[in-house]
Amino acid sequence: MAPPVRISLTILLLNGPRSGFIVLSLWMKRHRVKNLYSGHVQGVGFRYTVKTLTHGFEVTGTVRNLEDGRVELAAEGTKEELEAFLDAIRESEVGRFIRQEQTCWSEAINEFRSFEISR
Repeated sequence: MAPPVRISLTILLLNGPRSGFIVLSLWMKRHRVKNLYSGHVQGVGFRYTVKTLTHGFEVTGTVRNLEDGRVELAAEGTKEELEAFLDAIRESEVGRFIRQEQTCWSEAINEFRSFEISR
C-alpha cells in the first residue's frame, strides 16, 4: 500500500502585535490510474502532448504506444490531480482524436519518480 502524501500549508497572519503563523498539515492518499486510449491516437503527437500537460499537475507516470494502435497511460498522484489531468488530456488539442477510453483505478505503488514517454 502506498503511503499518503503530506501537504503542508503555512499561513502568515498579520494582525499588529498578534501576528503569527498557522501551519496546516493534510495527508492525501495517492492513487494510480491506467488509461487505454483508442482512436487515431498514434502519430498525432499524443504522447508528447500528454507529457507536456504534466507540467501543470503533480503526477508521475508514463505514456506509451501499444502495438494494437492504442496509447497506454499509467499515472500516480492524488485522485483530484489525476482526474484534473485526465480532463486536461480530453480538453487538449489531441482530445479530439480519442474515440474510447478504458480507465482502471487502484492504489499507488510508487513506481514512478517523474513522467516519461516510453517507447
